Amino acid sequence: MPHPVSIPWSRLARRLSRPLLGVFMGGLLAAGAAQAEPTAGGVLNLVAQPEPPSLMHGVVTHVATQYVGGKILQGLLTFDTHLQPQPVLARHWAIAPDGLTYTFDLQQGVQWHDGQPFTAKDVLFSFNTFYPEVDKRMASVFGEFVASIDAPNPSQVVFHLKRPFAPLLSSLGSGLRPIVPEHLYAGTDFRNNPYNLKPVGTGPFMFAEWKRGAYIKLVKNPHYWKPGLPYLDAIVFHVIPDASARASAFERGDVQVLRSGDADYADMKRLGALPGVTASDKGYELYTGLAFLQINVRKPPLDNPKVRQAILYALNRPFIVNNIFFGGGEVAQGPFATNSPYHDPQLPQYAYDPAKARALIAESGVDVGKVRIRLLNGEKGGAWERLAEYTKQALQPLGFKVQVVTSDAATWFQRVSDWDFDLTYNFIFQIGDPYLTNAYLYRSDYIVKTSPFANVSGYQNPAADALWDKVANTPDGAPRQALYSQLENLLNTDLPIVPIFQMRYPTLYKQTVGNLLQTATSLNEDYDSVYLEAPAP
Repeated sequence: MPHPVSIPWSRLARRLSRPLLGVFMGGLLAAGAAQAEPTAGGVLNLVAQPEPPSLMHGVVTHVATQYVGGKILQGLLTFDTHLQPQPVLARHWAIAPDGLTYTFDLQQGVQWHDGQPFTAKDVLFSFNTFYPEVDKRMASVFGEFVASIDAPNPSQVVFHLKRPFAPLLSSLGSGLRPIVPEHLYAGTDFRNNPYNLKPVGTGPFMFAEWKRGAYIKLVKNPHYWKPGLPYLDAIVFHVIPDASARASAFERGDVQVLRSGDADYADMKRLGALPGVTASDKGYELYTGLAFLQINVRKPPLDNPKVRQAILYALNRPFIVNNIFFGGGEVAQGPFATNSPYHDPQLPQYAYDPAKARALIAESGVDVGKVRIRLLNGEKGGAWERLAEYTKQALQPLGFKVQVVTSDAATWFQRVSDWDFDLTYNFIFQIGDPYLTNAYLYRSDYIVKTSPFANVSGYQNPAADALWDKVANTPDGAPRQALYSQLENLLNTDLPIVPIFQMRYPTLYKQTVGNLLQTATSLNEDYDSVYLEAPAP
């Protein structure tokens, strides 16, 4: 197993703090409207798009699940907009000079929503038992670097490392790895525990009701560990399947916030210009989204690299960005995001070239129309549906017979995890060093049926595996940069994953909503300080 290189947190933070998101259509500027003093009360209405497959984001790392679950469950820490770690359930931490010991002092007087006390035992259970079972990616990294985790007392947890691993803090954030209540999960089937659908957390809001196909309701935690918070009485996530209906709901004021993807990109531009609306690209500082076409390379004709290259040449990616997503991104330049310090700016590019695509199909000698190709669409919204239909049309002149199959979020998650697809659109968040995120998509030891963010393509290339090993064991600097360049060029030739565009994330919200975008993962945060301005007398 390769060993990720230890990167000093300050250096990683500087890399990650480079601008990740541009101005959406030239119109989504952070508005910075003045906010009134926080007032208590009110119901914040949001959109659940798509309806989440689960509410426990420790088990299901789906963005829809994170959006809801982040208000219920909390982790040890989070990150501000300058990518500095901030306390949540850990009130303080200290790192030994040799980088081998991390000591976390926990918040005092915290209760689970069912009244049971939160203690170090819950943290130990989460990282010693729960996550090694449900998150194979974390288990492998922790297995390489973490010697043990112990609790000297009920309010302190100590991580003992085998070797320095600076990204440890980034792996403990609320967004992906909330602390799990031991008393409700110990000895159970973690993936099928009933509390995945009705979570019990430590957060400012408690699960109240989930009416399938209609709404998810959370209510104020009256015993929240931060005095005086939360301000809101409740949060309701409305399930509104139609994109235009979601836009109308926002325009009417029935919902107060729209995330990127909650409405069509064309509507986002129009709605962002309305009076009383703030349009911002803040809150995603930790992430760069890379959208890609995932290819199951296990069977003909998709097992042929020339066929996969032809697919990329046949897709007009500027058209996709400008006409399907209305300028909500930029054409991807390769497997690694362009703001990553390890992206090779000299990487050969695949310009839109249907003639080249046809020539590659001819060179391959493959009858691409012999087998019907299933393009699994995950019901992410109108733009993604149009992208699936566009892809079908773009590949037909090459001889492909493409069938678009649309499923709900839970079915998509399961089918992709089980490799039951030929093509599907997906995206990941990249956080600087590709080893921390991209490696799972390509390494042969991550060909596992656990997550759509593993190597579900079935890609196996010993040369690529060897390069992943080398970059993980090479100190930061020019040699490591050169290895990453070799690796990116190899992946850009094999193309088990076709890079489409780097995403932008506009957020629209009514100016009566205060304190919404406060961290580097704002929309998935716990919202304990979010408030609604009181109506004028």
